[in-house]
Amino acid sequence: MKVLIIRFSSIGDIVLTTPVIRCVKKQLAGVELHYLTKKAFLPVLIANPYIDKLHVLNDNLDNTIEELKAEKFDHIIDLHHNLRTLKVKRALKCKAHSFNKLNIQKWMMTNLKLNLLPSIHIADRYLKTVEHLGVKNDGAGLDYYIPADEQISQNDIPASHQLGYIAIVVGAAHSTKRLPLDRLKELVQMIDHPIVLLGGKEDRIMGEVLAETDPVKIYNACGKFSLNESAHLVQQAKLLITHDTGLMHIGAAFNKKIITVWGNTIPQFGMYPYFGNAVRNAAGMYDSFEVKGLRCRPCSKIGYEKCPKGHFNCMMKIDLGGIKAAAQRMLSAT
Repeated sequence: MKVLIIRFSSIGDIVLTTPVIRCVKKQLAGVELHYLTKKAFLPVLIANPYIDKLHVLNDNLDNTIEELKAEKFDHIIDLHHNLRTLKVKRALKCKAHSFNKLNIQKWMMTNLKLNLLPSIHIADRYLKTVEHLGVKNDGAGLDYYIPADEQISQNDIPASHQLGYIAIVVGAAHSTKRLPLDRLKELVQMIDHPIVLLGGKEDRIMGEVLAETDPVKIYNACGKFSLNESAHLVQQAKLLITHDTGLMHIGAAFNKKIITVWGNTIPQFGMYPYFGNAVRNAAGMYDSFEVKGLRCRPCSKIGYEKCPKGHFNCMMKIDLGGIKAAAQRMLSAT
């Protein structure tokens, strides 16, 4: 059997599909597993041993479809489920099952604050898409594999951080999903432990401003490393403090202790850290901080570049002291 899994984006969503990849490959005898995604997200999957072949979504979808037709797939697992994937499925003319994105329920939650969302993680909902094949959740959690040539050495970070550090993800895809700069300044000043700041090139200036508050304690890694190198920094951290980002899910794949900070999005969307059965119920692995009781929250399932209401209370009122205390508890337990 030749199976194609489709998920175009983004980092976190693709990481959350890895239980499907692993379970399909390990549980279906003789399966040849292919995966279609955007070129920008190939690093997330490039070293995954359960994928036989990766396909890239070209700018010209018709060209991509012609390449896929040559593979003669037996089955498509559509974990993105949009108009482009519909076109792919119709063109390939093979059996297909699609992920239910719960767009109506999410709209009800963001617009009417009526919670009809199921109490199930999105990774488990992805796995329901392959139940008809006899594939079951093996309980092993998420996967993330780093190519050998993108693993950093101790010399890539300051000597002051080589005995251990807290990784703090300062960025996020949208402004309403991340703490403002002044609040991040408060947080890094409160934490009495070496800190590595993680983010993309777009976060580098913010990282520099934060690092200037204590150049010895804080190392700004924003924009200095590739995605997989940043993932390796997460893997080596004692603790991860993060917004609702892809690195949050990568941290969960490495079974790191995680503190999450939520702004306009909510854990009830089913995208909180997903651990395997071995650590899921372990005490002190995960803590979450959000401002509950705000009538305007959640305002979006994705995010905005600025608060629609102008006050940004979902981040301005986050309990930074609580985050510091939780970090101290987790480090002490370690």
